[in-house]
Amino acid sequence: MKRLFLLEDDLSLINGLSFAVKKQGYEIVIARTTLEADALWADGQYDLVILDVSLPDGSGFDFCKKIRRTSKVPIMFLTAADEETDIIMGLDIGGDDYMTKPFKLAVFLSRINALIRRSENFSTVVTELNSGGICIRLLKGEVYKRGEPVELTASEYKLLCLFMENPDQILSQEQILGRLWDCNESYIDNNSLTVYIRRLRTKIEDDLGEPKRIVTVRGMGYKWNTVD
Repeated sequence: MKRLFLLEDDLSLINGLSFAVKKQGYEIVIARTTLEADALWADGQYDLVILDVSLPDGSGFDFCKKIRRTSKVPIMFLTAADEETDIIMGLDIGGDDYMTKPFKLAVFLSRINALIRRSENFSTVVTELNSGGICIRLLKGEVYKRGEPVELTASEYKLLCLFMENPDQILSQEQILGRLWDCNESYIDNNSLTVYIRRLRTKIEDDLGEPKRIVTVRGMGYKWNTVD
C-alpha cells in the first residue's frame, strides 16, 4: 500500500482528503504543524508528500527544502498561496507539482496518481546513460558530472533522463510536459517547464549564459546536444 504524507492544518480539508485517498487505496499520515511533521517524517517512509505553505509554526516551503536534502520523494504543494512568485518558488526549491485552493477533488486525485506512477516508472530503469561528461546511474538514481556527484530533485532527474534518452532530438514543450506530468497539460503552470530547464542548467552546464547541453531551439522546443 502506498503511503502519503500530508502536512495541512485545516481539519475539514484533512478529513475530506483522508476519506478520498483512502478510497483510492492509499494510506495517509497526517501532520498539522511542522513540529509534528519533523517527527513523523523521521519515523516513516513515504511515496508522496503533500504540503500546505502557510502553517501555524512555519512554512511548507521550509519543510520541502528539508526533505530535498535527503530524499527525491515526489512533493506536491496544495495551498491557497496562488501568486506566481509562490508557484515558481515551490517548483524551484524541489516541488514536483503545485495545486492551488480551491480545487477539484477528481483533478487532485488524478495528479497524485500521476506523480506516484511516474516515480515508479523512473525507479525501475536499470541502465546507465552517458553524454557530454554527464553520467546517470539509473539503477541508483545518481547523476555525475565529470565524476563528481550532482544533486538533483526528482523532477530535475526525470527531465535530465528524458533529454539524455532522446539525444539530438528536438522535444517540444508539449512533448516534455506530456511525458513528465502524464496528465492534461492545461493543469500545468505555463512557467513550470522554464523553471525546471533553468534549474537543471545551473547544475549541469559549464556556462549558464551559453548552455551547450540543453539547447533551446527557437520556436520548436529543446534538445540534448551531443556535439560541442
